[in-house]
Amino acid sequence: MSEQSRFSNLFATLQVGKSLRNARISKSFGLSSFAIFQLIFSLVFEGKNWFQLLGSQRGTGIPEKDVVYRFLNHTSLLGEDFAYFSLRIVLHFESLISPTRVRVFIIDDSVMSRNRSKKAELLARVFDHSMGKFTKGYTMLTLGWSDGFSFAPLNFVMLSSAKLTNQICEMISKISKRSVGYKRRMETFSRKPDISYVLKIWSKV
Repeated sequence: MSEQSRFSNLFATLQVGKSLRNARISKSFGLSSFAIFQLIFSLVFEGKNWFQLLGSQRGTGIPEKDVVYRFLNHTSLLGEDFAYFSLRIVLHFESLISPTRVRVFIIDDSVMSRNRSKKAELLARVFDHSMGKFTKGYTMLTLGWSDGFSFAPLNFVMLSSAKLTNQICEMISKISKRSVGYKRRMETFSRKPDISYVLKIWSKV
């Protein structure tokens, strides 16, 4: 079975297409949102970025980076709704493991370093606990499920900094305050304990 076939079978089992539709993630023309998502998903396993993919044998017919950026940055996408497909992954794990195994929720606050960036939106000075110093980038606060062997991310918030003195780049101004994208951007200024509580509440829904 080819790698593409394995991805197709996985996406069908997890109903990824349905999750995309429920989250209003769609395109009016060109390559479908499902096809773009599948391409982005495959990069993780191929160890390539988009530019490397365009230069490979698979690059023929693949959309340019602008298509991908517009897809990822669309302000009306309901990312929380799409995250519900992670629960289907957990349910598959549950069918494979012993009922006596302990399950836990984990909150991870790994730092996404962007030391070379200068104009990235909401770029900030964040403290990296693993290195013991400040770095330019973001904090990826992730809520995950684990049985001690497997880890499945359920939801996440990418944090900038709640302190004005640590904020390097501002949020883009041309965005509707009624959009989901605006609300998600405002979340980036939250304190970790506050947003962690929101993630825990979401996990009980």
